Amino acid sequence: MTITKAAPPPVDRGDADDRQGARGWQFNSPLVLTMVLLLVVAAQGPVRQALSAPVMQSWMTVFVAVVVQALPFLVLGVLLSAVIAVFVPPTFFARALPKRPALAVPVAGMAGAVLPGCECASVPVAGALVRRGVTPAAALAFLLSAPAINPIVLTATAVAFPNDPRMVLARFVASLLVACAMGWLWQRLGRADWLRPPSRPAYEGLGKGAAFWGSVRHDVMHAGGFLVVGAMAAASLKAVVPASWLQAAAGNPVVSVLALAVLAVLLSICSEADAFVVASLSQFSLTARLAFLVVGPMIDLKLFAMQVGTFGRGFALRFAPATFALAITVSVLVGQVLL
Repeated sequence: MTITKAAPPPVDRGDADDRQGARGWQFNSPLVLTMVLLLVVAAQGPVRQALSAPVMQSWMTVFVAVVVQALPFLVLGVLLSAVIAVFVPPTFFARALPKRPALAVPVAGMAGAVLPGCECASVPVAGALVRRGVTPAAALAFLLSAPAINPIVLTATAVAFPNDPRMVLARFVASLLVACAMGWLWQRLGRADWLRPPSRPAYEGLGKGAAFWGSVRHDVMHAGGFLVVGAMAAASLKAVVPASWLQAAAGNPVVSVLALAVLAVLLSICSEADAFVVASLSQFSLTARLAFLVVGPMIDLKLFAMQVGTFGRGFALRFAPATFALAITVSVLVGQVLL
């Protein structure tokens, strides 16, 4: 008996061509950018007319001013953050911190004052500290303080508030107090099963150069995008929202603090650029703007997502609300004393 192999089913060339055509028409970033540019060129008349309106000119002025002022600090912070993340051994932090958790918390909080970096970098660094045996309370204090009191952020705050140098001191004091308080609170009330051990960072195993540029690209894309969104929001608030609405919110001390604190969470602006955004909201009190500067680097939408991914949902659902409430409370108290 002869066994013959069954012939393969006929291939429908039309379906294959359709699939090939579908793959050929997949969208990618250059194609989308090209289509947007062609659309803008085709509609340049209406676009030019819309941009010539007074409200749009005011919007563009605020937007460009915020971006131009903040961009140098953003780039410098990203570069320094990448240098620290790649070239400073993680074991350095474990050796430098005291063994007693109660003492390690303020030391880790003060370490944020000398280590430049935005909140996008502080989460993986804190994860690396926990993974290498640093007490979680100290790692969390560093996570909160580093994006808020490092030299780049404080310098940017001084430039954004040239007539209010007290804002720099108030931001430093309030942020450090919140960071240490949250570290001690976790040491006192935190449970090991709330904190998921962080996974290994994506750049381990790569060469120094590849890890450095990978970190730079990641932070520039994320921080730069949030800067643009924040600048657009600030420009919209100044140019589109009726001044009477902003004055009404700014005129109530409680509402103004809560409004800017919630705005900091929603906008998720990089800490190296947030001072320029909130400085443009001059109708709000210095205390309300201080709440924006303290809350934003500690808890916003992107930070919550990063904390969930690094330490687990159970941790983030407990840590984020407590940080938000404590940051507002401390900002108000420090603002009353220093501002």
